[in-house]
Amino acid sequence: MGLTTHVLDLASGTPGAGIALTLYRLDGSRKIKEAERVTNTDGRVDEPLLQADDIQTSAYELEFQTGNYLRQKGWTKEEPHFLETVALRVTLSVDETSYHLPLLLSPYGYQTYRGS
Repeated sequence: MGLTTHVLDLASGTPGAGIALTLYRLDGSRKIKEAERVTNTDGRVDEPLLQADDIQTSAYELEFQTGNYLRQKGWTKEEPHFLETVALRVTLSVDETSYHLPLLLSPYGYQTYRGS
């Protein structure tokens, strides 16, 4: 299955649609872009960020561009927003073939966990 994600808008109880995100693999001080996606109407990406065979034992950073989404929803007028970008840093292993990283988003906070 590889690495997947989805965004849920906790303030409205709906999927976080139209949020741009970028996955980077971290190599020392370098960030190597692995994938760019935009969440669909279900708050998910249409294809995995990484296929299972492409996962390396490494640190990764998944950046969600949340500021525009929060402004469009009317949750804030701040620019830049307090949560303009949400970055999740995780370490993946070649020993695992399936990772799911949900983002539970509200106007001034977020939560994540390792999903299934």
